[in-house]
Amino acid sequence: MAGWVRVAAVTEVAEGQCLGVRVGEKEVAIYHLPGGEFAATDNVCSHEYALLSEGWLENGCIECPLHAAQFDVRTGKAMSAPADEDIAVYPIRQDGDDLLVQLPD
Repeated sequence: MAGWVRVAAVTEVAEGQCLGVRVGEKEVAIYHLPGGEFAATDNVCSHEYALLSEGWLENGCIECPLHAAQFDVRTGKAMSAPADEDIAVYPIRQDGDDLLVQLPD
């Protein structure tokens, strides 16, 4: 894994919401879960190209806006059809007012 990259300010992602960011060539989704927990995954659905950050976040799952596939944002596991392939999950941490994600090389 490469170093940590700042992707957003904590205040940019309201609790219960998600934010799509581009880091180099990679689309990343940042999720603010209840209790101040954050998660980060690929922002592109594994079933068909759609940005997950444009979907609906509920109970720790993101629902793809295109065909309603659901993914657990903590594990990346595909939870419902039509997706049958998991999405990548990235380490995320808060450093003061910043959110940092560790992406692969």
